[in-house]
Amino acid sequence: QVQLVESGGGLVQPGGSLRLSCAASGFSFSMYHMSWYRQAPGKERELVASVSSNGGRISYADSVKGRFTISRDNAKNTLYLQMNSLKPEDTAVYYCKAVNMITFWGQGTQVTVSS
Repeated sequence: QVQLVESGGGLVQPGGSLRLSCAASGFSFSMYHMSWYRQAPGKERELVASVSSNGGRISYADSVKGRFTISRDNAKNTLYLQMNSLKPEDTAVYYCKAVNMITFWGQGTQVTVSS
């Protein structure tokens, strides 16, 4: 059974940090391109960051460059997103996505940035 389970979301003040995790099971994680997406209320889901299967290629949305860091541990089948200097506009549900020949999505974790 394929599973992507996000965790680490929560409520944080502006300027704070959170680390999201996405635990994968049921498929060959190390062969999949992984991404983080987010969806704010009333908005479309948007790509935040991506990492290639071996971690060699990484990309970020302009809105998070310099603040967020995506990483993966293929030995632990886990994807991470370190989020620093958080802003209220980062508030959204964050999803992880796995892509190879097929696509898997996690269920999402809520991140709320508010004072």
